[in-house]
Amino acid sequence: MTAPMQVDYRDILRVWREADAIPEIEHAWLFDHLLPIVGDRNGPLYEGWTLLSALAAQTRRVRLGLLVTSNRFRPPAVLAKIATTVDIVSDGRLDFGIGVGSRPDIPSARREYEAHGLPYHDTAHAVGSLAEACTVIRRLWTESEPFDFRGTYIRLTEAFGNPKPVQRPHPPILIGGRSSATLCIAAEHADIWNIPGGDIDDVVRRSALLDRYCAEIGRDPAAIVRSIHLPVAYDRPDATRVAIGEAIDAGFRHIILGLSSPYPAEVARWVADELIARLSV
Repeated sequence: MTAPMQVDYRDILRVWREADAIPEIEHAWLFDHLLPIVGDRNGPLYEGWTLLSALAAQTRRVRLGLLVTSNRFRPPAVLAKIATTVDIVSDGRLDFGIGVGSRPDIPSARREYEAHGLPYHDTAHAVGSLAEACTVIRRLWTESEPFDFRGTYIRLTEAFGNPKPVQRPHPPILIGGRSSATLCIAAEHADIWNIPGGDIDDVVRRSALLDRYCAEIGRDPAAIVRSIHLPVAYDRPDATRVAIGEAIDAGFRHIILGLSSPYPAEVARWVADELIARLSV
């Protein structure tokens, strides 16, 4: 994962092109913010979906996505159209990451909304609208006729998606988050569930809670791939390898390694050689 913040487009493109040529690296990710959340508050930051489409056109093999799209930033029917476009540009390599969105109670994130004229809604609204968004987006990707939708938070009239995504029935849906409310949504809608790394014991407990929510609605928990985001320490590769090993032992097979900028030369090859290859020794 290369956060498109405090960095130049050409630097991100260099890393993605390099990763695209390394079979051990299966996917590449951006994040979804509108202003920097660390470092220079007025520093550069690129809009995630626009950049993702550009990188999709510049790569050929890696799967790609946003970790994760903020459901607070874009109307879901518009987001479905954006994601379809990226899936087509990438020839079916999109993993569709979505979540409740950055927490506006954190000052560095809250200012994103005020600066862009976006409304701030409470947690109940944010969670409820995410559940409806997942339903609407899937229907726009799969249904062959226009439909109306009358939810609590989303209302659509004669909604229709054309063209459809390349992937059928639709791109894999990755839902990111650790709260109980988000896990309930993941149990119903996710093909992949992602959680930020940290306390591995807490990660295991959250995964078990997702299992429980799946059982309550009659869904096989094994149908949801477990994914984790782990920061990479360039100067402490041993610590990163330990964190990866703990995650794998806990049942997480979808590992997203967060790279901090500035990116060292040939950093993707370094990841493959120092983290992935040595992990299996």
